[in-house]
Amino acid sequence: MKKAGLTILSIFIIFLIWLMFDLIIDNSLLLPNFYEVIKAMSQIFSERTSLIAILSSLLRLLIGLFIAFIFGFSFGILSGLNKNFETIINPIVTILRTIPVISITVIILIVAGFSLTPYIITFLMIFPLIYQGIYGAIKGIDQELIDVYKLEDNQLFSRIIHCYIPLISDDIKTSLLQSLGLGIKVLVMAEYLAQTKNSIGNMLYLAKTSIEYAEVFAWSIILVIVALIFETIINHYKKLKIQKKVIKNNI
Repeated sequence: MKKAGLTILSIFIIFLIWLMFDLIIDNSLLLPNFYEVIKAMSQIFSERTSLIAILSSLLRLLIGLFIAFIFGFSFGILSGLNKNFETIINPIVTILRTIPVISITVIILIVAGFSLTPYIITFLMIFPLIYQGIYGAIKGIDQELIDVYKLEDNQLFSRIIHCYIPLISDDIKTSLLQSLGLGIKVLVMAEYLAQTKNSIGNMLYLAKTSIEYAEVFAWSIILVIVALIFETIINHYKKLKIQKKVIKNNI
């Protein structure tokens, strides 16, 4: 309850700062006021083109997430079980995690073209996160549990399905939730640069070029709200995970 109150207070402070700067600047072209942004936001949710853009971007995010999960999950398990594969893949993952997003976006735009760039960028940014989550989870499994299962079934594929995956299921869910939060930010940036048709990024680009700054603010607030929702779900899930561990240790 205390945390919720502090969150509301924080939002209220941000609103007051916005109101203060609005009174000082007093120019909607430089800083739209609260009423203009709310009006723009209501228009976004009432226009068919905006709703199509939102759904299209979410679909791209899910496609990128699905492909990234297939590779991240497979490579994460292989790295956790095979030292040689880990040695090969880790430098690639490290490069993807450290390279600036804008640099790789420009490269992909040149190499792959505008239509494929949002998918590829989303995949490249999400893949290391999922891979690291799965790899770390596999490495964190108690070896005694694996040894006990080996006594019953020593087939690798069967062990992965019936032993490894159930033991790391919570880590899989956490990785997916974290990937959604990162993925929406990266995807919109890629859509903006590639001017992808029917996308949130393109709607932001059109609003900026037509000097509709209230709409730019509205889209930005929508994205912040979406990111905060993912963040809240992740934090809630992590708390449940910790509570499960505490209960398990007390039994």
